[in-house]
Amino acid sequence: MLPLLKTVVPGPESRRLAAELAQNESRNVTFLSPGFPVFWDRAEGASVWDADGNRFLDLTSGFGVAGLGYGEKSLVAAVADQAAKLLHGMGDVHPTALKACLCAELSRLTFEAWGAGPGKVILGCTGAEAVEAALKTAALATGKRGVLAFRNGYHGLGYGALTVTGSDFFRAPFAAQLADFARFAPYPGHEFDAVTYAASLEEALTQADHPVGAILVEPIQGRGGQNIPPNWFLPLLRRLADRTGALLIFDEIFTGWYRTGQRFACDYAMTVPDLVCLGKALTGGFPLSACVGKAAVIDAWPLSTGEAIHTSTFLGNPLGCRMALESLRLLEAPGLGDLVMRKGEILLAALRDLEAKDLGFVRARGRGLMAGIDVVDRAGRPDPARAGAIVEGMLAEGVILLSDGPDRNTVAFTPPFVIGEEALRWAVGRLERWGA
Repeated sequence: MLPLLKTVVPGPESRRLAAELAQNESRNVTFLSPGFPVFWDRAEGASVWDADGNRFLDLTSGFGVAGLGYGEKSLVAAVADQAAKLLHGMGDVHPTALKACLCAELSRLTFEAWGAGPGKVILGCTGAEAVEAALKTAALATGKRGVLAFRNGYHGLGYGALTVTGSDFFRAPFAAQLADFARFAPYPGHEFDAVTYAASLEEALTQADHPVGAILVEPIQGRGGQNIPPNWFLPLLRRLADRTGALLIFDEIFTGWYRTGQRFACDYAMTVPDLVCLGKALTGGFPLSACVGKAAVIDAWPLSTGEAIHTSTFLGNPLGCRMALESLRLLEAPGLGDLVMRKGEILLAALRDLEAKDLGFVRARGRGLMAGIDVVDRAGRPDPARAGAIVEGMLAEGVILLSDGPDRNTVAFTPPFVIGEEALRWAVGRLERWGA
């Protein structure tokens, strides 16, 4: 695969825009450096063009959103058609037919498909909103305020979601304003002993001074480092939830809709939650999320008497609902999961080849098109500085990557499903020059 860039990045227009942004945006939002960022202008497939006309290969899917790729023609046509008809409605007062259709489709593809009966839906705009809707539902259904979550888990940064996000980096600045209803357990790796771990979780769930009504977990951790737990983990959580009366909540915002090769990452463990949080690839590009639960669980909410106790101005936005329905139609096309698995095997094989070269890249892992590899120094310690340099250096070569993980030393790969096999091999191969 040939280099993608026409010029060195960031180009003059990106530099101008960065200077303008520095003057007008909170300095905590966009990271600015001499080599970062570029400003996106358009995209197609797995490629992005910036404001200077440079082309990039995107290995992030725009935070996991563009699984179908950018500019998918039928999705673009659906957006244009809906925009010409209706951009905004009154989702909890006078909704559109699209909202009703989407809720029915989400029930069909989750709890009905799992053989768990009908599901019911609470729509939102962001993943954090879906998580907060699930937490509220669990509190209403169980009467227990406690939540068991997991270290390095990421569920969003609104105050409710932040309370259950297992990262001190995000929580510490606001700790004085956060409630104390969450406790955090280790997210298990394959070195964990299942029996010992199960006993520690059961003890945490049954402490009388802090009754737990919800267990919240990512079936595969995304921003926490692309961490894949042992096969026994999710079934264990299901058993413990049933035994203690807690509700099991799966955050599939990142992993949902074939990112890992299955419709949902929990399908690998054949484990059904009580509530599931969805977003990102659900629309392919519009801010819409969903908390879907077993009907009996969602019915813990009181019947509306004309004033909902959980809603928002843009709930059930018609443009988002139309995009979600079209996106789901495309995502459910036969063979998509097999395609993701095949390309995922190519990606993981390339990462393992890189690991074998003793260049300071270790612990290659992945499932489908969700993979990561850690950057370490010669002593085997996490090397976040080099990981950051890799992200900036690869950008200068025309590849968009992100680093994540608790030590910020994991190079993450979540490319669009339409990416070419040669492009995957080429991109991983370019990492060799950044070896220790």
